[in-house]
Amino acid sequence: MKIPSSVLIILIFITLSFTTYKAQLTTVRDSKISEMLKEISSVNLESYVRKMVSFETRHTLSTRNDKEKGIGAACNWVKSEFEKFAKESNGRLEVKLDSVILEPDNRRIVRKTLLTNVMATLIGTDPNDKRIFIVGGHLDSRNGETNDTTNLAPGANDDASGVACVLELARVMSKRNFPATIIFVAFSGEEQGLNGSTFLAKKAKDQNWNLVAMLNNDMIGNTSSSETNLRDNMQVRVFSEAIPAAESDAQKSLRQSTNAENDSPSRTLARYIKEIGEQYVDQMDVKLVYRNDRFLRGGDHTPFNRQGFTAVRFCEMNENYNYQHQNVREENGIKYGDLPENVDFEYARKITCVNASVLASLALAPDVPQSAGIVNMLGNFTTVKWKAPQGKTPKGYFVLMRETYQPMWEKKFYTNKTEITLPYSKDNFFFAVQSVDDEGHTSLPAWPVPIR
Repeated sequence: MKIPSSVLIILIFITLSFTTYKAQLTTVRDSKISEMLKEISSVNLESYVRKMVSFETRHTLSTRNDKEKGIGAACNWVKSEFEKFAKESNGRLEVKLDSVILEPDNRRIVRKTLLTNVMATLIGTDPNDKRIFIVGGHLDSRNGETNDTTNLAPGANDDASGVACVLELARVMSKRNFPATIIFVAFSGEEQGLNGSTFLAKKAKDQNWNLVAMLNNDMIGNTSSSETNLRDNMQVRVFSEAIPAAESDAQKSLRQSTNAENDSPSRTLARYIKEIGEQYVDQMDVKLVYRNDRFLRGGDHTPFNRQGFTAVRFCEMNENYNYQHQNVREENGIKYGDLPENVDFEYARKITCVNASVLASLALAPDVPQSAGIVNMLGNFTTVKWKAPQGKTPKGYFVLMRETYQPMWEKKFYTNKTEITLPYSKDNFFFAVQSVDDEGHTSLPAWPVPIR
């Protein structure tokens, strides 16, 4: 059937109008955060990685007495870098070695071992803001043999790239003021069973830290895959648990009754990372992977999840198993080993910028709204209520909405009140509410529970 020319003109007009509308959508960025991201340097990241590789091995059970190689030398060097940054922080960056003795487990800890996390704490400027954010990577390395403590284990990507990210974040962010506290951590013992992160997560739980979010960066520098020969420097994976590892019976009942299987605190954080990261970092697509970590594997965010905290993992899009947990060698023309020449430092810079934009946005924003709830009554309107957060008073709130099958929030409704009624059915949509300040910094969303 021939379409009349008048209809074609209308269709063309509609198409052009839609295209023009899409082209006019504006990405709003805080200029202070954007300026901060410009300071993050791929040259610095490479320098950090090459220095860590120079220690030959950073195995957790390697020597602690040699000044030029082994985990002891590596810990001291990271500490010295943090201390350099502390000099420009107006006394707010506090650096320490946080250690514990590991007892033998007849598996990966073959003898009594001193384990050390290197920590730099950027104290928040608001004494009434008790929120804490952690960003970490693991300093230890390994080669093909789990308990080889002496031979070469460069660990350039796994995970000097993650520690380089943490160092560069500390360098750049410690010059600035944030009301909340940010802790930068180089963990040890990851390859021996997540020992360093388990130690810190338990301490955070025992001391009742108000830990809002933990970002783990583990392998963020490789862009080419083994076997499938894929290349990708424009995507990063963020892993997040669905059902919280520390879920209580009451939390399980609430999750089941509100169908929150895809809205755990960690998954909510992952969505936030995608929104904010893509808002600030060009040519970077944050891919949300709906699992705690790779298949049957784990990372330093996992112990924080087990203690009931919100935590996720950043990881490169493609893994190359010729470089991962391999002895440095060449066989049949194929080079093996985790060496600096296999790291794409510009790619690592972009992922570091995603971390920085998220940490800054969260640390500058008001806290999460309290007691968020949906009024439990029949009807095709939905009423959401909440209470103001503790601490900094928000300018207002965004009530978020999405269809139940959608991965990301689709609409935001602004209000300066603590209640809103929307002409959308709670049967067909999910809702959440987040605080927003005068400059547009938003908190993590709060999942509303049924209220009468």
